[in-house]
Amino acid sequence: MTRSEDGANALTEIGADVHRGDLEDLESLKKGTKDAEAVIHLAFNHDFSKFAENCEQDKRVIEALGSVLTGSDRPLIVPSGLAGLTEAGQKATEDMTRPKDSPFPRKSEETALSLNGVKAAAIRLSQVHNTVKQGLITNAIKIARDKGVSAYIGDGMNKWAAVHVSDAARLFRLALEKFEAGSVYHAVAEEAIPMRDIAEAIGRSLDVPVTSIAPEEAEEHFGWFIKFAGNDLMASSTITQEKLGWTPTGPSLIEDLKHMRSV
Repeated sequence: MTRSEDGANALTEIGADVHRGDLEDLESLKKGTKDAEAVIHLAFNHDFSKFAENCEQDKRVIEALGSVLTGSDRPLIVPSGLAGLTEAGQKATEDMTRPKDSPFPRKSEETALSLNGVKAAAIRLSQVHNTVKQGLITNAIKIARDKGVSAYIGDGMNKWAAVHVSDAARLFRLALEKFEAGSVYHAVAEEAIPMRDIAEAIGRSLDVPVTSIAPEEAEEHFGWFIKFAGNDLMASSTITQEKLGWTPTGPSLIEDLKHMRSV
């Protein structure tokens, strides 16, 4: 499925049939799901100025997909995130569940796994990267470019997990081929990269200074990104690797930041 002409052309070039659809058009999603043997839901509106609103849209999308899959053996695989799973300094594992009082508004995993009569699984994404995009870190790059300085908060020792996009794609394929309803997997190659290291890599690539920002000044510098910038988003994928035979082999996050393309 794609919503753009460029997307349609790219799919046609690799021999795929194209279904045109959009997150705001639930009927287009239902129509595409009707004849699908399986559904992997990856789309999300990344305008974080209205993050909570976009999470509610995502919930409606998953419910719409599920309404067509109900009562069938056709799998539904959705992405999820690591935020809200752990306390500071903890590493998330696949067997953890997000507390009901978590402030993290994205509920894709919880929505999909609660659909009656739908065989669903979830893959929690760390920072998915290549040389063009780096998950949430793409926003840190934009802030550094706009402000002329690459910053981290305090000592910068809060840590994030990451995975190369090629490894993440292979994980989704394996999860589909070895599908097990109710499963939760972690797309994690590197478990705990210090934000200071990430900020320094960004600084080198953009040729801007790197500095520490005091916690009380961080919101002014980072804006909405403060919700993530000072937190730990660490995770393990030991269970995932053992269950699916998945071994990440792609470049590291720092390596991709070193060679990132200016876009």
